[in-house]
Amino acid sequence: MNVADELRGDKTVTPPGDFIRQELEARNWTQADLATILGRPASTVNELVQAKRAISPEIAVELGTVFKTGPEVWMDRETAYRLSLAVADSGEVERRARLYELAPVKEMQKRGWIRQADDVSELEAELRRFFSVDDLEADPVIVANFRKSTPHDELTPAQKAWCARALQMARVLTVAEFSEDKLPECEMKLRKLAAFPQEARKVPGLLSSYGIRFVIIEPLQGSKIDGAAMWLKPGSPVIALSMRYDRIDAFWFNLGHEFWHIKNRDGMSVDTDLSPWGEKTAESESPVERRADAEAAALLIPPEKLQSFILRVSPLFSKERINQFANRIKIHPGIIVGQLQHRREIGYSANREMLVKVRDIVSSTAVTDGWGQIIGPKVFQ
Repeated sequence: MNVADELRGDKTVTPPGDFIRQELEARNWTQADLATILGRPASTVNELVQAKRAISPEIAVELGTVFKTGPEVWMDRETAYRLSLAVADSGEVERRARLYELAPVKEMQKRGWIRQADDVSELEAELRRFFSVDDLEADPVIVANFRKSTPHDELTPAQKAWCARALQMARVLTVAEFSEDKLPECEMKLRKLAAFPQEARKVPGLLSSYGIRFVIIEPLQGSKIDGAAMWLKPGSPVIALSMRYDRIDAFWFNLGHEFWHIKNRDGMSVDTDLSPWGEKTAESESPVERRADAEAAALLIPPEKLQSFILRVSPLFSKERINQFANRIKIHPGIIVGQLQHRREIGYSANREMLVKVRDIVSSTAVTDGWGQIIGPKVFQ
Protein backbone atom coordinates (compact mmCIF):
# COMPACT_ATOMS: atom_id res chain seq x y z
CA MET A 1 0.00 0.00 0.00
CA ASN A 2 1.41 3.42 -0.95
CA VAL A 3 1.20 6.69 0.98
CA ALA A 4 -1.81 7.91 -0.99
CA ASP A 5 -3.74 4.71 -0.19
CA GLU A 6 -2.91 5.05 3.51
CA LEU A 7 -4.03 8.65 3.53
CA ARG A 8 -7.41 7.66 2.08
CA GLY A 9 -8.11 5.69 5.26
CA ASP A 10 -9.55 6.96 8.51
CA LYS A 11 -6.15 7.87 10.00
CA THR A 12 -5.67 11.55 10.79
CA VAL A 13 -2.23 12.89 9.90
CA THR A 14 -0.86 15.04 12.73
CA PRO A 15 0.25 18.53 11.67
CA PRO A 16 4.00 19.03 12.17
CA GLY A 17 3.18 22.10 14.29
CA ASP A 18 1.78 19.78 16.96
CA PHE A 19 5.17 18.07 17.21
CA ILE A 20 6.89 21.46 17.53
CA ARG A 21 4.50 22.30 20.39
CA GLN A 22 5.32 18.99 22.11
CA GLU A 23 9.04 19.63 21.82
CA LEU A 24 8.59 23.11 23.31
CA GLU A 25 6.53 21.77 26.22
CA ALA A 26 9.12 19.08 26.93
CA ARG A 27 11.77 21.80 27.27
CA ASN A 28 9.53 24.36 28.93
CA TRP A 29 10.22 26.76 26.08
CA THR A 30 7.93 29.35 24.60
CA GLN A 31 7.47 30.10 20.94
CA ALA A 32 9.42 33.29 21.50
CA ASP A 33 12.32 31.23 22.88
CA LEU A 34 12.36 29.07 19.76
CA ALA A 35 12.18 32.15 17.54
CA THR A 36 15.23 33.58 19.29
CA ILE A 37 17.15 30.30 18.95
CA LEU A 38 16.29 30.02 15.24
CA GLY A 39 16.97 33.69 14.62
CA ARG A 40 13.56 34.04 13.00
CA PRO A 41 10.56 36.31 13.68
CA ALA A 42 8.13 35.10 16.34
CA SER A 43 5.35 35.26 13.72
CA THR A 44 7.17 32.65 11.64
CA VAL A 45 7.33 30.21 14.55
CA ASN A 46 3.66 30.83 15.34
CA GLU A 47 2.70 30.09 11.72
CA LEU A 48 4.71 26.85 11.85
CA VAL A 49 2.97 25.76 15.05
CA GLN A 50 -0.45 26.63 13.58
CA ALA A 51 0.44 24.70 10.34
CA LYS A 52 -0.14 27.90 8.37
CA ARG A 53 3.40 27.84 7.03
CA ALA A 54 5.04 24.83 5.42
CA ILE A 55 8.34 23.59 6.80
CA SER A 56 11.00 24.34 4.24
CA PRO A 57 14.19 22.28 3.90
CA GLU A 58 16.11 25.10 5.60
CA ILE A 59 13.74 25.19 8.57
CA ALA A 60 13.76 21.37 8.73
CA VAL A 61 17.55 21.48 9.13
CA GLU A 62 17.23 24.10 11.89
CA LEU A 63 14.50 22.19 13.76
CA GLY A 64 16.45 18.95 13.44
CA THR A 65 19.49 20.64 14.95
CA VAL A 66 17.56 22.28 17.80
CA PHE A 67 15.54 19.20 18.74
CA LYS A 68 18.32 16.70 17.88
CA THR A 69 16.07 14.66 15.54
CA GLY A 70 17.71 15.27 12.20
CA PRO A 71 16.01 17.21 9.34
CA GLU A 72 14.44 14.13 7.69
CA VAL A 73 11.92 13.71 10.49
CA TRP A 74 10.52 17.20 9.95
CA MET A 75 10.46 16.93 6.17
CA ASP A 76 8.64 13.57 6.40
CA ARG A 77 6.07 15.01 8.81
CA GLU A 78 5.51 18.05 6.59
CA THR A 79 5.17 15.96 3.41
CA ALA A 80 2.73 13.51 5.02
CA TYR A 81 0.58 16.33 6.36
CA ARG A 82 0.45 18.33 3.12
CA LEU A 83 -0.22 15.19 1.10
CA SER A 84 -3.10 14.29 3.42
CA LEU A 85 -4.68 17.66 2.70
CA ALA A 86 -4.29 17.13 -1.06
CA VAL A 87 -5.74 13.61 -0.92
CA ALA A 88 -8.69 14.87 1.08
CA ASP A 89 -9.47 17.29 -1.76
CA SER A 90 -8.90 14.75 -4.56
CA GLY A 91 -12.25 12.98 -4.34
CA GLU A 92 -13.80 14.97 -7.18
CA VAL A 93 -10.74 14.39 -9.38
CA GLU A 94 -10.97 10.67 -8.70
CA ARG A 95 -14.67 10.63 -9.57
CA ARG A 96 -14.07 12.51 -12.82
CA ALA A 97 -11.18 10.20 -13.77
CA ARG A 98 -13.49 7.21 -13.26
CA LEU A 99 -16.05 8.73 -15.63
CA TYR A 100 -13.42 9.36 -18.31
CA GLU A 101 -12.30 5.73 -17.97
CA LEU A 102 -15.88 4.59 -18.33
CA ALA A 103 -16.72 6.50 -21.50
CA PRO A 104 -15.21 8.84 -24.12
CA VAL A 105 -16.80 11.84 -22.41
CA LYS A 106 -15.46 14.65 -24.59
CA GLU A 107 -16.40 12.99 -27.87
CA MET A 108 -19.84 12.08 -26.55
CA GLN A 109 -20.38 15.71 -25.58
CA LYS A 110 -19.16 16.86 -28.98
CA ARG A 111 -21.55 14.46 -30.69
CA GLY A 112 -24.44 15.71 -28.54
CA TRP A 113 -24.94 12.37 -26.82
CA ILE A 114 -24.60 13.90 -23.38
CA ARG A 115 -24.82 17.51 -22.22
CA GLN A 116 -21.81 19.63 -21.33
CA ALA A 117 -21.35 19.43 -17.56
CA ASP A 118 -18.56 21.00 -15.53
CA ASP A 119 -19.87 19.67 -12.22
CA VAL A 120 -18.88 16.03 -11.68
CA SER A 121 -22.27 15.14 -10.17
CA GLU A 122 -24.03 16.50 -13.25
CA LEU A 123 -21.67 14.52 -15.49
CA GLU A 124 -22.41 11.35 -13.53
CA ALA A 125 -26.11 11.99 -13.96
CA GLU A 126 -25.66 12.45 -17.71
CA LEU A 127 -23.82 9.14 -18.06
CA ARG A 128 -26.38 7.29 -15.92
CA ARG A 129 -29.09 8.63 -18.19
CA PHE A 130 -27.16 7.75 -21.32
CA PHE A 131 -26.40 4.18 -20.27
CA SER A 132 -29.81 3.73 -18.60
CA VAL A 133 -28.29 2.59 -15.30
CA ASP A 134 -28.81 3.64 -11.70
CA ASP A 135 -25.20 3.10 -10.65
CA LEU A 136 -21.96 3.72 -12.52
CA GLU A 137 -19.83 1.77 -10.06
CA ALA A 138 -20.31 -1.32 -12.20
CA ASP A 139 -19.42 -0.90 -15.86
CA PRO A 140 -22.46 -0.67 -18.15
CA VAL A 141 -23.09 -4.02 -19.81
CA ILE A 142 -23.98 -4.10 -23.48
CA VAL A 143 -25.12 -7.47 -24.81
CA ALA A 144 -24.81 -7.63 -28.56
CA ASN A 145 -23.41 -9.45 -31.53
CA PHE A 146 -21.04 -7.00 -33.09
CA ARG A 147 -18.50 -6.68 -35.86
CA LYS A 148 -15.33 -4.88 -34.80
CA SER A 149 -11.69 -4.99 -35.79
CA THR A 150 -10.09 -5.22 -32.36
CA PRO A 151 -8.81 -8.56 -31.07
CA HIS A 152 -10.43 -8.38 -27.63
CA ASP A 153 -13.68 -9.98 -26.51
CA GLU A 154 -14.32 -7.16 -24.03
CA LEU A 155 -15.91 -4.06 -25.49
CA THR A 156 -13.89 -0.87 -25.17
CA PRO A 157 -15.51 2.21 -23.57
CA ALA A 158 -16.01 3.73 -27.05
CA GLN A 159 -17.66 0.54 -28.33
CA LYS A 160 -19.95 0.35 -25.29
CA ALA A 161 -20.97 3.96 -25.81
CA TRP A 162 -21.64 3.29 -29.51
CA CYS A 163 -23.83 0.29 -28.73
CA ALA A 164 -25.68 2.18 -26.00
CA ARG A 165 -26.38 4.98 -28.48
CA ALA A 166 -27.73 2.44 -30.96
CA LEU A 167 -30.17 1.09 -28.37
CA GLN A 168 -31.10 4.62 -27.35
CA MET A 169 -31.95 5.56 -30.93
CA ALA A 170 -33.73 2.28 -31.62
CA ARG A 171 -36.14 2.79 -28.72
CA VAL A 172 -37.86 5.72 -30.42
CA LEU A 173 -38.56 3.83 -33.65
CA THR A 174 -41.97 2.41 -34.39
CA VAL A 175 -41.88 -0.89 -36.27
CA ALA A 176 -44.23 -3.70 -37.18
CA GLU A 177 -44.59 -6.75 -34.99
CA PHE A 178 -41.56 -9.03 -35.23
CA SER A 179 -42.06 -12.61 -36.35
CA GLU A 180 -39.25 -15.10 -36.84
CA ASP A 181 -41.41 -17.02 -39.31
CA LYS A 182 -41.32 -14.06 -41.70
CA LEU A 183 -37.54 -13.64 -41.72
CA PRO A 184 -36.99 -15.86 -44.81
CA GLU A 185 -39.39 -13.60 -46.70
CA CYS A 186 -37.53 -10.51 -45.45
CA GLU A 187 -34.25 -12.10 -46.52
CA MET A 188 -35.45 -12.62 -50.09
CA LYS A 189 -36.65 -9.02 -50.35
CA LEU A 190 -33.35 -7.70 -48.98
CA ARG A 191 -31.46 -9.71 -51.58
CA LYS A 192 -33.43 -8.09 -54.40
CA LEU A 193 -32.40 -4.62 -53.21
CA ALA A 194 -28.68 -5.45 -53.61
CA ALA A 195 -28.75 -5.10 -57.39
CA PHE A 196 -28.67 -1.29 -57.56
CA PRO A 197 -27.08 1.29 -55.20
CA GLN A 198 -30.19 3.48 -54.99
CA GLU A 199 -32.26 0.53 -53.78
CA ALA A 200 -30.31 0.63 -50.51
CA ARG A 201 -32.53 3.53 -49.42
CA LYS A 202 -35.37 1.01 -49.05
CA VAL A 203 -33.52 -1.09 -46.46
CA PRO A 204 -34.65 0.81 -43.31
CA GLY A 205 -38.30 0.68 -44.34
CA LEU A 206 -38.15 -2.98 -45.33
CA LEU A 207 -36.56 -4.04 -42.05
CA SER A 208 -39.08 -1.93 -40.13
CA SER A 209 -41.96 -3.68 -41.88
CA TYR A 210 -40.63 -6.97 -40.47
CA GLY A 211 -40.16 -5.66 -36.95
CA ILE A 212 -36.40 -4.97 -37.11
CA ARG A 213 -35.18 -1.58 -35.92
CA PHE A 214 -32.33 -0.20 -38.05
CA VAL A 215 -30.03 2.70 -37.16
CA ILE A 216 -26.77 4.13 -38.48
CA ILE A 217 -24.20 5.67 -36.15
CA GLU A 218 -20.84 7.11 -37.10
CA PRO A 219 -18.18 5.27 -35.10
CA LEU A 220 -16.39 6.99 -32.28
CA GLN A 221 -12.66 7.54 -32.65
CA GLY A 222 -10.70 4.33 -32.27
CA SER A 223 -13.79 2.15 -31.81
CA LYS A 224 -13.32 0.28 -35.12
CA ILE A 225 -16.79 -1.18 -34.82
CA ASP A 226 -18.69 -2.11 -37.97
CA GLY A 227 -22.10 -3.14 -36.71
CA ALA A 228 -24.13 -4.82 -33.99
CA ALA A 229 -27.17 -7.01 -33.60
CA MET A 230 -28.99 -6.39 -30.32
CA TRP A 231 -32.33 -6.84 -28.64
CA LEU A 232 -34.26 -4.15 -26.80
CA LYS A 233 -36.24 -7.00 -25.30
CA PRO A 234 -37.35 -10.45 -26.52
CA GLY A 235 -39.04 -9.95 -29.88
CA SER A 236 -37.51 -6.50 -30.48
CA PRO A 237 -34.33 -6.87 -32.57
CA VAL A 238 -32.01 -4.01 -33.53
CA ILE A 239 -29.44 -3.80 -36.31
CA ALA A 240 -26.92 -0.95 -36.05
CA LEU A 241 -24.26 -0.19 -38.66
CA SER A 242 -21.37 2.25 -38.44
CA MET A 243 -20.86 2.57 -42.23
CA ARG A 244 -17.19 3.30 -41.57
CA TYR A 245 -16.42 1.61 -44.88
CA ASP A 246 -18.48 3.59 -47.37
CA ARG A 247 -18.66 0.88 -50.02
CA ILE A 248 -21.56 -1.11 -51.39
CA ASP A 249 -19.90 -4.46 -50.65
CA ALA A 250 -19.17 -3.52 -47.04
CA PHE A 251 -22.70 -2.26 -46.45
CA TRP A 252 -24.43 -5.36 -47.76
CA PHE A 253 -22.03 -7.79 -46.13
CA ASN A 254 -22.27 -6.18 -42.69
CA LEU A 255 -26.03 -5.87 -43.00
CA GLY A 256 -26.30 -9.54 -43.94
CA HIS A 257 -23.99 -10.51 -41.10
CA GLU A 258 -26.12 -8.75 -38.48
CA PHE A 259 -29.34 -9.97 -40.09
CA TRP A 260 -28.18 -13.56 -39.66
CA HIS A 261 -27.34 -12.92 -36.01
CA ILE A 262 -30.95 -11.83 -35.56
CA LYS A 263 -32.27 -14.77 -37.56
CA ASN A 264 -30.19 -17.26 -35.55
CA ARG A 265 -30.74 -15.53 -32.19
CA ASP A 266 -27.03 -15.85 -31.56
CA GLY A 267 -25.45 -15.17 -28.20
CA MET A 268 -22.69 -12.63 -27.69
CA SER A 269 -19.60 -13.15 -29.82
CA VAL A 270 -16.67 -11.27 -31.26
CA ASP A 271 -15.47 -10.67 -34.81
CA THR A 272 -11.86 -9.54 -35.20
CA ASP A 273 -11.85 -8.67 -38.91
CA LEU A 274 -9.70 -5.80 -40.10
CA SER A 275 -12.25 -5.07 -42.82
CA PRO A 276 -15.68 -6.38 -43.80
CA TRP A 277 -14.03 -8.92 -46.13
CA GLY A 278 -10.93 -9.34 -44.00
CA GLU A 279 -8.76 -12.37 -43.38
CA LYS A 280 -10.14 -14.83 -40.82
CA THR A 281 -8.58 -17.59 -38.80
CA ALA A 282 -10.01 -20.15 -36.41
CA GLU A 283 -8.15 -18.41 -33.59
CA SER A 284 -9.43 -14.92 -34.35
CA GLU A 285 -13.10 -15.64 -34.93
CA SER A 286 -15.72 -17.71 -33.14
CA PRO A 287 -17.82 -20.37 -34.90
CA VAL A 288 -20.87 -18.13 -34.49
CA GLU A 289 -19.13 -15.31 -36.35
CA ARG A 290 -17.80 -17.61 -39.07
CA ARG A 291 -21.31 -18.91 -39.62
CA ALA A 292 -22.74 -15.39 -39.84
CA ASP A 293 -19.99 -14.44 -42.31
CA ALA A 294 -20.69 -17.46 -44.50
CA GLU A 295 -24.44 -16.92 -44.43
CA ALA A 296 -24.06 -13.22 -45.21
CA ALA A 297 -21.87 -14.01 -48.21
CA ALA A 298 -24.29 -16.70 -49.40
CA LEU A 299 -27.23 -14.33 -49.03
CA LEU A 300 -25.61 -12.06 -51.60
CA ILE A 301 -24.00 -14.57 -53.96
CA PRO A 302 -24.76 -18.32 -53.88
CA PRO A 303 -21.33 -19.88 -53.19
CA GLU A 304 -21.70 -22.51 -55.91
CA LYS A 305 -22.38 -19.83 -58.52
CA LEU A 306 -19.42 -17.75 -57.39
CA GLN A 307 -17.16 -20.79 -57.47
CA SER A 308 -18.34 -21.69 -60.95
CA PHE A 309 -17.66 -18.14 -62.12
CA ILE A 310 -14.15 -18.25 -60.66
CA LEU A 311 -13.34 -21.59 -62.30
CA ARG A 312 -14.52 -20.32 -65.69
CA VAL A 313 -12.94 -16.88 -65.64
CA SER A 314 -9.88 -16.94 -63.38
CA PRO A 315 -7.50 -15.19 -63.63
CA LEU A 316 -9.00 -12.91 -66.30
CA PHE A 317 -11.57 -11.03 -64.20
CA SER A 318 -12.33 -8.22 -66.61
CA LYS A 319 -14.95 -5.59 -65.86
CA GLU A 320 -17.03 -6.92 -68.72
CA ARG A 321 -17.12 -10.45 -67.29
CA ILE A 322 -17.85 -9.21 -63.77
CA ASN A 323 -20.73 -7.11 -65.10
CA GLN A 324 -22.09 -10.04 -67.10
CA PHE A 325 -22.03 -12.26 -64.00
CA ALA A 326 -23.64 -9.51 -61.93
CA ASN A 327 -26.47 -9.13 -64.45
CA ARG A 328 -27.02 -12.87 -64.53
CA ILE A 329 -27.39 -13.27 -60.76
CA LYS A 330 -28.98 -9.80 -60.28
CA ILE A 331 -26.41 -8.35 -57.87
CA HIS A 332 -24.33 -5.19 -57.99
CA PRO A 333 -20.87 -5.87 -59.50
CA GLY A 334 -19.19 -4.15 -56.55
CA ILE A 335 -20.40 -6.96 -54.29
CA ILE A 336 -18.79 -9.50 -56.60
CA VAL A 337 -15.55 -7.50 -56.56
CA GLY A 338 -15.63 -7.49 -52.75
CA GLN A 339 -15.93 -11.26 -52.56
CA LEU A 340 -13.25 -11.80 -55.21
CA GLN A 341 -10.93 -9.56 -53.20
CA HIS A 342 -11.70 -11.49 -50.04
CA ARG A 343 -10.85 -14.77 -51.79
CA ARG A 344 -7.68 -13.14 -53.13
CA GLU A 345 -8.70 -13.85 -56.68
CA ILE A 346 -7.99 -10.19 -57.43
CA GLY A 347 -5.96 -7.56 -55.59
CA TYR A 348 -7.53 -5.03 -53.27
CA SER A 349 -6.63 -2.25 -55.69
CA ALA A 350 -8.43 -3.92 -58.62
CA ASN A 351 -11.81 -2.63 -59.83
CA ARG A 352 -12.13 -0.14 -56.99
CA GLU A 353 -14.43 2.04 -59.10
CA MET A 354 -17.09 -0.68 -58.80
CA LEU A 355 -17.17 -0.31 -54.99
CA VAL A 356 -19.59 2.60 -55.11
CA LYS A 357 -20.50 4.65 -52.03
CA VAL A 358 -23.91 4.11 -50.46
CA ARG A 359 -23.69 5.80 -47.04
CA ASP A 360 -25.56 8.91 -48.14
CA ILE A 361 -28.17 6.80 -49.91
CA VAL A 362 -28.92 4.68 -46.84
CA SER A 363 -28.71 7.51 -44.31
CA SER A 364 -31.24 9.55 -46.31
CA THR A 365 -33.98 7.20 -45.07
CA ALA A 366 -32.46 5.74 -41.89
CA VAL A 367 -32.30 7.25 -38.42
CA THR A 368 -28.70 8.41 -38.54
CA ASP A 369 -26.30 9.94 -36.03
CA GLY A 370 -23.05 11.28 -37.43
CA TRP A 371 -21.34 12.94 -40.37
CA GLY A 372 -22.71 16.32 -39.33
CA GLN A 373 -26.13 15.02 -38.32
CA ILE A 374 -26.38 15.53 -34.55
CA ILE A 375 -29.41 14.27 -32.67
CA GLY A 376 -29.67 16.07 -29.34
CA PRO A 377 -30.08 14.16 -26.06
CA LYS A 378 -33.56 15.60 -25.47
CA VAL A 379 -34.89 13.50 -28.34
CA PHE A 380 -34.10 10.27 -26.53
CA GLN A 381 -35.07 11.02 -22.94
